[in-house]
Formats: sequence, C-alpha cells, structure tokens
Amino acid sequence: MNLDRTAASPVPAATATSVTRGARRWTRRRGVAGAFSGLAVVGLAAAMVAPTGVALAEPAPQESPESVYAAALADTQDLTVTVKGAEITPLARGTFEIYVKPKPPPPPPAPTATSGSKGKPSGGGSLPPYSGGGAPAEWMAAAGIAQSDWQYVDYIVSRESGWNPNATNKSSGACGLVQALPCSKVPGNGYNPVDNLRWATGYATGRYGSWAGAYNFWTTNHWW
Repeated sequence: MNLDRTAASPVPAATATSVTRGARRWTRRRGVAGAFSGLAVVGLAAAMVAPTGVALAEPAPQESPESVYAAALADTQDLTVTVKGAEITPLARGTFEIYVKPKPPPPPPAPTATSGSKGKPSGGGSLPPYSGGGAPAEWMAAAGIAQSDWQYVDYIVSRESGWNPNATNKSSGACGLVQALPCSKVPGNGYNPVDNLRWATGYATGRYGSWAGAYNFWTTNHWW
C-alpha cells in the first residue's frame, strides 16, 4: 500500500502560534499572581509587627515622686472612723490658735522723798546725829519745859527712845527723843534733844492740852 504524502494534512501554522501565545499568557498570569501573593505576605507581616514596634517606641510613663507630706495628707483626708451602729464624721482640721503672752507692765517708779516745811527729808537718816552730850534735865530746861511737867516728859521719852537723841525707827523713820514722825516736822535737827523736846512741847499741848494730857493718853494707848 502506498501512502501518498500529499494525502496527509499538515498542522496549520495558525494553530501552532495560538498554542505558543496561550502558554505565554499562562506564564504571565502566574507571575502576576505570585507578585500579588508576595505583597500580601509582606503586608500581613507588617500588620503583625507594627503594634509591637509602636509599643516599643513609646517611652514608659514615669511616675512622679510622692513626698511624705502628700502621702500623710492623703491618708488624713481619707480617714473615716466607724463604730458599730454609728458613723463618726472625719475630724475637722486646718485651724489652730496661737497664744502670745503679753509683756508685763513696767514697774511703777520709786516714790521720791518729799521735803518737809524746812526742806529736810521725812526720814532722819540724812540728818547729822547728835554728839553734843548733856543730861535729860539740861535738855528739858533748855527746851523751856516747866519742872512740873518733867515727870510726864520723862515717862514718855523713856519709853519712846530711852533718852537716846539719835534713836530712829527704821520702819517709820521717826526720830529723836520723842520719836517725831516724820522727823522733818522738827525745826532744826530732829536728833538735837533740845529741838526735839521743844517741838514735842508744842505737839503735846496742841493735841492733848498739856504734857499731863499726853501722859494720860500714852498710859492708855501706849503711843501718842
């Protein structure tokens, strides 16, 4: 049997070209799909890593130091004491009182010594003591006292000063034989026995009428 080569039908050239183009299109499609898949994987990884990176990038918040006073103040403000069956309100605070001790008043000035009618101090300390000597009878006679009154004068003077012309009462300042008070009442010198007795005669007659009256008062009251 003879085969006629002319009888076989050849493959059309157009069909071969179509096959080649289809293969090229399939290759391109696979490349584009692979590129999109890679981008998707990269995007997914970035989405998973991004929050962690942001969290690591943000600085940790720093807590401000709390002072002892602030802590104590907060504890005091939040303090609430309760008793079974009752509630006690927090203690009011924030007020206080200061007591200022007043200054003591200044002491009063010391009184100055007043002068008598003759310009002499009331006490006899500044007067010169008597040193002229003599006896009671001589002093009474020189003072002009009658002898009939000497017994009264002797009684009073013996108990007032013991016939010591320089006798002085430290508490009252009375001076001389009859303890004249104040000593400045005696004209001259209260320690001079004659001046003292002369003043005493005027005092006895002016207050009690006589030396006898002064004697009667002294024996009853022990002063005159």
